[in-house]
Amino acid sequence: MKKTILAAIVLGMTLSGAAGVYAGSKLEKINAYLNHGITFNVNGADQSLMDSNGKKLAPITYQNTTYLPVRAIADLTGIQVGFDAASQQIRLDTEQGGNKPTGEWTTIHYSEAQIKAIKGAFAKFESFETAYAPQQMAKNDSYVKAAATGDGVNLIFKHMTVNVSPRDYSDGYKSKEVKLSNGVSAKWYTPSKTPLLGFQLDDRTVTISSPDGTLSNSQIEQIAVSVAELK
Repeated sequence: MKKTILAAIVLGMTLSGAAGVYAGSKLEKINAYLNHGITFNVNGADQSLMDSNGKKLAPITYQNTTYLPVRAIADLTGIQVGFDAASQQIRLDTEQGGNKPTGEWTTIHYSEAQIKAIKGAFAKFESFETAYAPQQMAKNDSYVKAAATGDGVNLIFKHMTVNVSPRDYSDGYKSKEVKLSNGVSAKWYTPSKTPLLGFQLDDRTVTISSPDGTLSNSQIEQIAVSVAELK
């Protein structure tokens, strides 16, 4: 599946966010079009192309060929991408030891003290004592603490906040529905400058955001799939 996707990317790619990619004598000026009519579906789930700041991207159509922003596609498919400015080379890695997808994810190993603190935060709420937490995070992220709020629990990471509450905070805000890779319906809404992803999980609502903008929408959607009861 990923080799097929990779082949499609290589047919025509642009690198977003790479320093120096627009400089040099080998650039050729062309007339192309941003194609807002193309949509994306990954493993049965509708997805949007986003940059690292959560801004929606569009493919480029040029002479009957569609060019995709490679970093955004890599985020959606778990392909590892890098750019060597010195050699002007894009590097893609689809496998890592034992033919496993590389991606940019790591399993979260909560310590006994952290688990105790998380469960303690949930225990403050009657009929809501069962603790839930994400099981994966971005490799550059780290778990900080759990904090009980007025109507839920915030699990605070370096680059994201995961709120678990009986309340759906999206009420009254314009939202965009998306389907997560596990088939769960979720919705994006933006009450302030930070986009929030909310979805129902058992008897509660999970809301995930990246306050510092480090994680893209597609990364947050992948993390959302890992939220489960904390054993």
